[in-house]
Amino acid sequence: MLNTSISTLKGVGKVRQNALHNVGIDTLGDLLAYYPRAYEDRTKFYTLDDFPEDTAICFRATVGTSVKTTIIRKGMTIAKCKVFDEYDTVDITFFNRRFLEKQLFVGKEYIFYGKITSFRGKYHMQNPEFEAVGKSKISGKILPIYPLTEGITRNFLINSMALTLAQIKEIPDYMPESIVKSCGFTSLDTAIKNVHFPSSPELLQKAVNRLCFNELITYSSALAQFKSSIRAQNAPKMKVISLNPFLENLPFELTNAQKKTINDIFEDMYSGYSMNRLVQGDVGSGKTVVAAAAAYLSALNGYQTAVIAPTEILASQHYKNFTKMFSGMNVRIALLVGSTAKKEKEAIKSALANGEIDLVIGTHALLEDNVVFKNPALFVVDEQHRFGVAQRSKLSKKGQGCHTLVMSATPIPRTLTLIIYGELDVSIIDELPPGRQKIDTFFVNTGYDKRLYAFINKLISEGSQAYVVCPLALESEESDLASAEEYASFLQREIFPQLSVAMLHGKLKAKEKQAIMERFKNKEIDILVSTTVVEVGVDVPNATLMVVRNAERFGLSQLHQLRGRVGRGSEKSYCILVSDTSNSDTKERLNIMTKTSDGFKIAQEDLRLRGPGDFFGMAQHGLPKYNSIVNHADMRTVECAKAVSEKIIADDPELKKPENQWLYKKVHQLRNKLGDTKLN
Repeated sequence: MLNTSISTLKGVGKVRQNALHNVGIDTLGDLLAYYPRAYEDRTKFYTLDDFPEDTAICFRATVGTSVKTTIIRKGMTIAKCKVFDEYDTVDITFFNRRFLEKQLFVGKEYIFYGKITSFRGKYHMQNPEFEAVGKSKISGKILPIYPLTEGITRNFLINSMALTLAQIKEIPDYMPESIVKSCGFTSLDTAIKNVHFPSSPELLQKAVNRLCFNELITYSSALAQFKSSIRAQNAPKMKVISLNPFLENLPFELTNAQKKTINDIFEDMYSGYSMNRLVQGDVGSGKTVVAAAAAYLSALNGYQTAVIAPTEILASQHYKNFTKMFSGMNVRIALLVGSTAKKEKEAIKSALANGEIDLVIGTHALLEDNVVFKNPALFVVDEQHRFGVAQRSKLSKKGQGCHTLVMSATPIPRTLTLIIYGELDVSIIDELPPGRQKIDTFFVNTGYDKRLYAFINKLISEGSQAYVVCPLALESEESDLASAEEYASFLQREIFPQLSVAMLHGKLKAKEKQAIMERFKNKEIDILVSTTVVEVGVDVPNATLMVVRNAERFGLSQLHQLRGRVGRGSEKSYCILVSDTSNSDTKERLNIMTKTSDGFKIAQEDLRLRGPGDFFGMAQHGLPKYNSIVNHADMRTVECAKAVSEKIIADDPELKKPENQWLYKKVHQLRNKLGDTKLN
């Protein structure tokens, strides 16, 4: 029944069949797997004394005035009336709704559903849905909201789901009952029915947890198999060396977290088996020196190391830092980026192939086919979330069986790390070096702009510099978001004509970006207006202020990364988040930034508010695109998927046992879907 063509469903002709095919729906089973992207909870009723603004709600009110309809122009009518409850009154306006006089009667109570806004001390509502009290067609329910495409309406999908579920008496469960019960999940049949038509928030959550578990156990099992195969691969076995010469060359003491991470890495590289380790550390925690220690071990054993960074700015910064750390230590270092002169590029490639370079630092230029190593042993991927799976795979294939170290400053809660980085061993640097400045963070709206400009002027007059980050690079007629181009021009022309204002964004050529950053580092630029190109790794100790315009457009982890661009010197530093959002959830998210500077706490709060789905959606991990319903799964489900998959793979690594054939099929389907990735 699940494989029956969607064309057999009432109301599905050729046009609708094609529209459904375009979103991956060809059978009744495909339709039932087309989960809602969100829900309207119409089970809660509010009064005009207590309701959330900017959110559609149900409220019960009495019609106070008769409906008056006015023809504005040909084809356009406006109907107005007032409704009230025991606390206040709302002015309701309907556009192009005829015959409302025969549907809304003075003195009668109705349920209204829509957004209430406030203007000049009065409440207003436009085009609400309504019904007489007791009807319960538009209220008292949790209604699904589906992703729509041209030719497919919400009502059509809701009706089609109901028809399909009526035809299919019970959806068979492919997962063993023992696993379902051990984790306390509901049956697949119950989950599918409740994900489309939940009768309560509790039943919806149970449905989401089960469907999320289905997807996560497949992915987690594939990663567990991959991790097992990596651990069996041979890699260059390093001889034990003394790290003291390297440590004595540093102008600072390592933290205990850095020492422990270096020990983890060295143990891996001494083992003779492939290291596949993630170093996860907050902004400024000192991941670079950890990578340098690993490169030092590789060099002293006669092997080569490659460090790949996502931008030329960051690669150049790494080159300078590594050069300082290895000063006088006879470690041969080179920088290879896209803008490297052709003659120099060829010389570096030749030296790499001949084994005359111990450590090469670069960008995507290192992935070119004609970049060849003589005896590679270690590949370091910095800010790995900026690289796709295929890119990481291409780098590792340049040295089969090499050690791999990936670094990320994007904080992810430990439970999520178990799934997202399931194929990696994880070291966490959860300690900041002494001397890092605490950054005071504030959340304000644009009404504070004049005070903000005065504050910027004060800091710069005292010798500091400032970043201003905007969500867009260039001005768009279709958007009212701040663009770097427009805002930089405005600041220079209208606010700070006496200062030097420059603009930086990803559309500039690499040499232009590098030149602007050099000028900023050399204090030739007072205010750098930028997009998130400055998010990763840029180090300007004299910059003490980070301003983020339209802060609601950024994720918390991204805002935390941006904030980490300041506080790198000895002066007090600040971060100002500017947003005019009226959404209460968004305000709560942004206020979290003002309360803590701990990236892992921020990530945990982001997870609590958004759910794990946004983390799982990261393409660089090779994950399939999850339905957004997964965003609402709880963390117990994530942990259970991890535990069950690891237990199964430990007992049956190749999933050959009869009782595991269901999982073998799912993992096989996943690999076919992902194509040539690290999971294959």
